[in-house]
Amino acid sequence: MMRAWRRSAAAAPLVGIATLVALIVLVEALIRAGVINKFVVPLPSQVFAAIPRIVAEESVSHRFWQTTREALAASALLVVVGVAIGMLLFRFRLLRSACETWVAALASAPIVLMYPLFLVIFGRSATTIIVIGFIAGLPPVILKTVEGLVGTRRVLLDVGRSFRLSEAQLFRKVLVPAALPSMFVGLRVGLIFALINIVGVEFLINFGGLGQLINELAERYDLPGTYGAIGFVILVSVLFFVACERAERWLLPHQRA
Repeated sequence: MMRAWRRSAAAAPLVGIATLVALIVLVEALIRAGVINKFVVPLPSQVFAAIPRIVAEESVSHRFWQTTREALAASALLVVVGVAIGMLLFRFRLLRSACETWVAALASAPIVLMYPLFLVIFGRSATTIIVIGFIAGLPPVILKTVEGLVGTRRVLLDVGRSFRLSEAQLFRKVLVPAALPSMFVGLRVGLIFALINIVGVEFLINFGGLGQLINELAERYDLPGTYGAIGFVILVSVLFFVACERAERWLLPHQRA
């Protein structure tokens, strides 16, 4: 059974790539057949042909690294601050009852529309982009951290107490490891929200990164180039998800079995 599971795990990326290729071929066929307007969605073959051009002419490597740096900074803040706030809400039940609903409400707030306020506070800089991305991704990290800690099975806590663990040891050796899977779910969702807002603010304030590149190409009505630049944003997201998955497997050894 373990071999079958490993084979299926190894085949999953191949199935994903094959599905993506099939979808691209389908879109190409629909555009050529006139079902999809080519003035709205360019031919995928044109998008792929435009990628070398925008790499050579638009300093894509520098823009890619700038967006990646901003996403890394926002992610670090999410891990440090978001997890800490979640643990604080778990520790103080009254505070959790008072604030948990407001944190959930913040998740639905259009933070990106508040960019003029952040521009006044931090100026037209990368700090503005990082802070907006961080705040946008904060609610799911907090909520899933609380959920993971609260949902720890009672039997695990009883076993820890039977070994005479202190409260600090119980928290560090039982509660946190048990809550890690839920925390990583929150981090993944938080990364999605953060990256969306980072690229969105780059687009709005026209300040470097892939968001600015998308804005410039769209203003030129370079549709293949615009969709190619969007592809680089997707690549940033994929890299962060892979890194998050590797970190989770490293911290949870049983998932490597």
